[in-house]
Amino acid sequence: MPIIKPTYKPRFYFKNGFVSTVYSGLARNVSGVLQERERIVLSDGDFLDLDWSFAQQKTNKLIIVLHGLEGNAQRPYMKGTAKVFNENDVDAVCVNFRSCSGEDNLKFRSYHSGATEDLHDVVEHVITTKHYTHIYIKGFSLGGNMTLKYLGERDVPHQIKAGIAISVPCHLYGSCQELHKFNNFLYHDRFKKHLVGKLKSKQSLFPDLVSDEDIASIKTLKDFDDVYTSKAHGFKDALDYYSQCSSLQFLQNIKTPTLIINALNDSFLSPECFPVKEAKENPNLFLEMPKYGGHVGFVDKRNIYYNEKRALEFVKTN
Repeated sequence: MPIIKPTYKPRFYFKNGFVSTVYSGLARNVSGVLQERERIVLSDGDFLDLDWSFAQQKTNKLIIVLHGLEGNAQRPYMKGTAKVFNENDVDAVCVNFRSCSGEDNLKFRSYHSGATEDLHDVVEHVITTKHYTHIYIKGFSLGGNMTLKYLGERDVPHQIKAGIAISVPCHLYGSCQELHKFNNFLYHDRFKKHLVGKLKSKQSLFPDLVSDEDIASIKTLKDFDDVYTSKAHGFKDALDYYSQCSSLQFLQNIKTPTLIINALNDSFLSPECFPVKEAKENPNLFLEMPKYGGHVGFVDKRNIYYNEKRALEFVKTN
């Protein structure tokens, strides 16, 4: 499909990618979303916690919302999407990835950018136990990569009507390189601190699988993926993980109408994360590249974000 022309015009101070990213992550507040938690058992015996919120009237439509690295279902971007869709007669289920709901998961493994087996279990649970005939999937950042990989690596159930991916590092190694640059050191160090903290908790539960020396060797996010992510999830090393799990290679196979919104001033994204060629060659793939927005920072009027309005518009036409 032709590349979509953006209409996003933020206030002048939110044209700065750093400002929009930090404000959206730390200062935004979304009220009025009442979530009900459901715990499901995954195929390998582990669990996921799902946080549901509902439209005022019974509906056959549902949006599944996936968070980014070290996020959870209570992040403003998650609740913002849930609120907009609930107010437009669509139920929402915000997924907490393994270890992200406030309780350690049971296995040594956790979550990662390509863990579509967990998304598959969520979709199967929804289809087999609920009444929804129209299901949409919206993922942010890491969750966006998971969404695109899921849609492109398999034949998805007919109930899946659309996908939306926001601020997607669809080329994981390129995004990793960007995060290691000096201008992103605050984000990099914040992510690393959280991830290493979780790994120390894993060590207390699985002392034979991770050593003090392993943890001490982690100086960068790539180190973390070499030491833990790759080994815990069956990859040879970080580069093998990035190669196998980058959604870029799956975009050509997507048969479900799918919208990607990646801001040109998103400092997390490398040039490869703007899949112009893939969008032009796949009639089901719609790519929008606003000049502004930072990373998940599409601040707009009345606390309804541009990506939330565009996602709603997109599912209404598909």
